[in-house]
Amino acid sequence: MTTPTPAVRDRVQALSPEELPAYVYDIEALREHAAAVRAALPARVELYYAAKANPEPEILTALGPYVDGYEVSSGGELAHAAKVVPDHPLAFGGPGKTPAEIAAALERGVARFHVESLYELHRLAELARRLAPDTRVGVLLRFNLPLSEASMAGSSLAMGGRPTPFGIDPSEADSAVRLFTDGACPHLELRGVHAHLASGLGAPEQLAVAESVVTWAADLFARHRIRIAEVNVGGGMTVDYTAPEERFDWAGYGVGLAHLLDAHPDLTLRIEPGRALTAYCGWYATEVLDVKHSHGEEFAVVRGGTHHLRTPATKGHDQPCSVLPVDTWSQPWPRPAARQDRVTLAGQLCTPKDILARHVPAPGLRAGDRVAFGLAGAYAWNISHHDFLMHPRPGFHFLHRPGSRGEATRRS
Repeated sequence: MTTPTPAVRDRVQALSPEELPAYVYDIEALREHAAAVRAALPARVELYYAAKANPEPEILTALGPYVDGYEVSSGGELAHAAKVVPDHPLAFGGPGKTPAEIAAALERGVARFHVESLYELHRLAELARRLAPDTRVGVLLRFNLPLSEASMAGSSLAMGGRPTPFGIDPSEADSAVRLFTDGACPHLELRGVHAHLASGLGAPEQLAVAESVVTWAADLFARHRIRIAEVNVGGGMTVDYTAPEERFDWAGYGVGLAHLLDAHPDLTLRIEPGRALTAYCGWYATEVLDVKHSHGEEFAVVRGGTHHLRTPATKGHDQPCSVLPVDTWSQPWPRPAARQDRVTLAGQLCTPKDILARHVPAPGLRAGDRVAFGLAGAYAWNISHHDFLMHPRPGFHFLHRPGSRGEATRRS
């Protein structure tokens, strides 16, 4: 879905140049995708949305009917999600949780803590004793488990399986579990294991990772003769920016998870995708300001740039895009236009790294034309360096089907 949906195309073409750049989200497309993902998953698989991917209130709210909860990774995300979707459970993850953040999570009754170290476990146990003495606080121990070479090769971002700051080393697993079995954490309830090990994996690789995590976790709990209730195998379902029409095989993944659960009839599995849920619903729309020839190549300079849409710079890819021609030209001088078949799209920043897409097939691209960059619904605006050069911030448009609920439009 790189090509804008009709609703997005109409909105982008209707915006004035001064209203660009803008993020435009097709909320109905998001709902349809989330519903299809939910329908593909077995009943004993809980779907949590990783809010870090895109925490816009309209996005969190739209996902509400289809997810079982939200995973947050900071005190700020915790407060934000608790306000926007107060009726949904929250899971609190991430390394380096501060005492104040843990205390805030306890006071809000967070459903699950993903504990990243023995130190954090001790800290949580002490704060739970003081702040939630009448509650058994649910804990999943996060482990940095080994990954197969095949999985590592297919991963675009490794969170485990190698030295990283995430999770507890497997060599400390028995020590961590004994803190529960010997009564050292009376206000905590060990529910199971969390292991988000890699991102950018297809369904077969994700299933192999899930099976290895569940098998390892079941063996650990059996060794200590305690029941394992939950295993969270994380997110990281692939979103391919080089082949945006290809999607993660949710149907095949759901079938595979069902077979895995057949071998563990008392287990609840949880997944927490972010990018794979929301990337496809968002577009970053802008206007071509100038087209210029430079040393045998052609460049189109657009409003905005990687200070609004940082993913091309951080991931080193070309953001998929569509050109929306604008036929009117009101200036008295000649309209700049591409003379070659391929054009590199650059932003307004004073750095050669401000490139959104290289060698885009856009013959005849002209100043004044619109460009809509797809797959901009996740890890886009919220991870970008907004204030560099102090350019205006983009607008935000959340499009709903007529008759559903009012559309939301705002300037950041």
